[in-house]
Amino acid sequence: MPSFLFPPPPPVALPILGTDTLLPVRRVFCLGRNYADHAREMGNDPSRDPPVVFTKPGDAVVPGGGDLPYPPATAEFHPEVELVAAIGAMGDADGRDLDPTTALALVAGYAVGLDMTRRDLQAQAKRAGAPWDMAKGFDHSAPVGALTPATALTGIDGPPHRGRITLTVNGSPRQRGDLADMIWPLADILAQVSRLVALRPGDLVFTGTPAGVGPVRAGDVLQAEVEGLAPLTVRIAP
Repeated sequence: MPSFLFPPPPPVALPILGTDTLLPVRRVFCLGRNYADHAREMGNDPSRDPPVVFTKPGDAVVPGGGDLPYPPATAEFHPEVELVAAIGAMGDADGRDLDPTTALALVAGYAVGLDMTRRDLQAQAKRAGAPWDMAKGFDHSAPVGALTPATALTGIDGPPHRGRITLTVNGSPRQRGDLADMIWPLADILAQVSRLVALRPGDLVFTGTPAGVGPVRAGDVLQAEVEGLAPLTVRIAP
């Protein structure tokens, strides 16, 4: 029987509020240009440019936030607050080419996330027509808070499709928006991703960020919130 050359890394997993259960993370998909004000802020035309899908490695997820190291190779370290949807049980779906209603039914829970970005590396990549991988998919680049089960929200107002989304830095407002401002609503985002890859349990989908992005520095404390979900607090470690 074959053996591993070295022990496999432990799984990255997110806590689920109100339970002792963890959701193991498989992959991370992120949507860009999904708020018109942020698209314009980044020099894009939201009426013409569709949102873009990019990825982060699963082990870039930092469950529950806490201290976050300032990454190397950047002088422009930017947080982006986002609603995150976590895929759970598949039922009869195979994860491919889903309609919005079926795609939405796969969500096990929702959380607040931060898409941490090395903005200067992203700008360099854009100018060169090169991939964004090292601007977006580096170590510790995806802090995610505790998941609120989808069943806890369904009986109230369904899955999050409106409500405040905010980020403060050292108590001062940095980003402020509303989930209703998303160009592509959550169900359509999930359906679109399923046309590119098969969604599977443990996949996380970041849904885009409102305007107001800017740099943070060592010692800064970030408070990310989406109305109705557990907040996420991150400190940029000295």
